[in-house]
Amino acid sequence: MNLPAGFWVRVGATIMDWLIINLPLSILAGLITGEFSEENYFVSTITFLYVLITPVLWKGYVVGKRIAGIRIVKKDGSNVHIGNMLMRTIVSGIVYALTLGVGVIVSAFMVGLREDKRSIHDFIAGTYVTHTKPD
Repeated sequence: MNLPAGFWVRVGATIMDWLIINLPLSILAGLITGEFSEENYFVSTITFLYVLITPVLWKGYVVGKRIAGIRIVKKDGSNVHIGNMLMRTIVSGIVYALTLGVGVIVSAFMVGLREDKRSIHDFIAGTYVTHTKPD
């Protein structure tokens, strides 16, 4: 694995994604529907599709990761496909929910302490996050 991305750069990318994508989307949906809540069905659906499809179409990047210079790739370094992203998003979400969030904490420690910087959702999906640019 080439240049795995560590904990803080991944957190920063997630925060940037939230500020650039989720916050404006939530505000726009709130203005349209009058419901200013992060649990807005429209916002949740668009965010889910964004996280699922954008990395497949954009060589492992979402906006926050692109700004941070990191991207999601398959374990062999090739570009992710929809199957990887479904596993990474849906299956890992189920695991994290079933463990009542303990899995999220374990994942954070894994990214912070493991040499390969892979989290639970990376293992489930056969992926890792890297600083390596696409070919």
